[in-house]
Amino acid sequence: GTAALIWNEMIWEKVTNFIMNQSKEQRILNFVLQNAVRGDPRSVVDTIDKYCSQKEWAMNVGNEKGLILDKTVEEVNPSVALELGSYCGYSAVRIARLLKAGARLLTVEFNPQFAAIAKQVIEFAGVQDKVKLLEGPSEEIIPQLKKKYEVDTLDFVFLDHWKDRYAPDTILLQECNLLRKGSVLLADNVIFPGAPEFLKYIRKNPHFQCTNYPSHLEYMEVEDAMEKAVFLG
Repeated sequence: GTAALIWNEMIWEKVTNFIMNQSKEQRILNFVLQNAVRGDPRSVVDTIDKYCSQKEWAMNVGNEKGLILDKTVEEVNPSVALELGSYCGYSAVRIARLLKAGARLLTVEFNPQFAAIAKQVIEFAGVQDKVKLLEGPSEEIIPQLKKKYEVDTLDFVFLDHWKDRYAPDTILLQECNLLRKGSVLLADNVIFPGAPEFLKYIRKNPHFQCTNYPSHLEYMEVEDAMEKAVFLG
């Protein structure tokens, strides 16, 4: 798995970027604009999955783990959701298409190039009324959620950003009183590349009830898993 990722991310991607004079994320966006149906979130998600499984690997949650994400969102039926790590907007579109009328998703992206791509993907999918993209580091944005973005508490949080930020950002969500009894956290990639500090923190914490969902790394046969943590208050 590591060798395949190094080949995809470090070597093949850089060569292709140089030859085509554009980033992989720009190529994903172009493929969506040319092949997906405007205003159809499902079509956008399927088109990105097709590109990343057939052409170039990318770090979206992917379809296999995407089904776990879908099921969790449907169970929680959130009014206010937070995503940490927008990347190309894949999971934001995936979540937004399941939100009830009047619900909203705040998605946080640190990388300005990724944020620009995600914004276009979200708009093309037609879910921009439900999604607000916040650009910047999660540790700066989380403390602003209550006052600046009028968030009382979060019903659902999807963690899919820097793995070493999972634990500190979960602690920050608690410190900022953004979790209520029944708030659900879902974390991607807890096995590969792995988030050991996060797993250690929530599994030993009496305030969380945890469930592990074994799966595979997006678009690969590498073992991975998602972890659901329900905040007990």
